[in-house]
Amino acid sequence: MLKVEESATIKTETKVSDGFTSTKVSAFSLKSISIKKELAENQKNISKDTSHLPSEIFTETEMQEQWFKYAQRLSDKGHMIMMSLLSINEPTLEGTTIIHELPNEGSKIDFEREMPELLGYLKGKLHNHDIKITVRINEAIEAKKAFTPQDKYNRMLEINPNLEVLKKIFDLEL
Repeated sequence: MLKVEESATIKTETKVSDGFTSTKVSAFSLKSISIKKELAENQKNISKDTSHLPSEIFTETEMQEQWFKYAQRLSDKGHMIMMSLLSINEPTLEGTTIIHELPNEGSKIDFEREMPELLGYLKGKLHNHDIKITVRINEAIEAKKAFTPQDKYNRMLEINPNLEVLKKIFDLEL
């Protein structure tokens, strides 16, 4: 036996000459579908007034700092794919448009899926709501991969030059 609860109703308001009265429409009826569509259209028609939103000037360095802070935040949460897409290369700035290059179309799709959260974060931290992000595909970008111990050492040396000092102090070999 199927039991339908009363919570599966949608309240609508119909105007009566002396005020508003509410009527209930079942959420499983055809009328509820038209009400939901009407609600969705009303939400689309509401436009935001962007004239009072901040649009402070910021530098490319400030933008990159916030970009990599966001990437670190994603890393801390365990979102490694998006973090690696943000860290592939440094974004550039042209006016208020951030240009980010990715190596292929698949990574662009993944990036664009998460882009609204990134854009909201950057707009808030940089106090500029005119920011836009443009993604370009550059297949020439390739990750540096170290296969041999010498390659791995050279890569680590690029990251931290003090490694050479440790190698000499402790007389280490590869």
